Amino acid sequence: MDLVARISQHFHDSAQLKRDAAADLAEPIARAVGLMVDSLLASGKIMACGNGGSAADAQHFAAELVNRFEAERPPLAALALTTDSSTLTSIANDFRFEDVFAKQVRALGQPEDVLLAISTSGNSANVIEAIHAAHERELRVVAMTGRDGGAIAGLLHDRDVHLCVAAQRTARIQEVHLLILHCLCDGIDTLLLGETA
Repeated sequence: MDLVARISQHFHDSAQLKRDAAADLAEPIARAVGLMVDSLLASGKIMACGNGGSAADAQHFAAELVNRFEAERPPLAALALTTDSSTLTSIANDFRFEDVFAKQVRALGQPEDVLLAISTSGNSANVIEAIHAAHERELRVVAMTGRDGGAIAGLLHDRDVHLCVAAQRTARIQEVHLLILHCLCDGIDTLLLGETA
């Protein structure tokens, strides 16, 4: 096995997927940015959820908004639904793991808010339940998925935005998801602050 060649192939595959995805995703990412900025300007917040690496992405995104991305600015209202261990474990223990995000959306969500729902497969049961809860509470949803979008693709309303990375490997999907999150952060800052770099 040539490990150096294998590593180089990872870089090549990741870069190629990002180039290919740009044509399909640039316009819906811009729509998602507009939806999020409208929410923030209406004193709304962005709640993010996902499992595993997608949980880390949800937390990363919330941190970039609450603190800063690349430019100094006032903090923006964002919340990762993946971080409160007492809430997560009490819901999972007393009810179902599938409810860990949905109950938080029902408790905290307001119609001017946005749910950022992240699932590489598009089939994460607790993310699906969070989307149902968001729709009940009249939130708009930005869904980040992979492959064919899974079950989530069929749940979204016309006013939602679907950012689907058409790839099969979870690692490649997650790499593009991180780039999408940075595009969202940059787009939000650009619309709120103007071009800073």
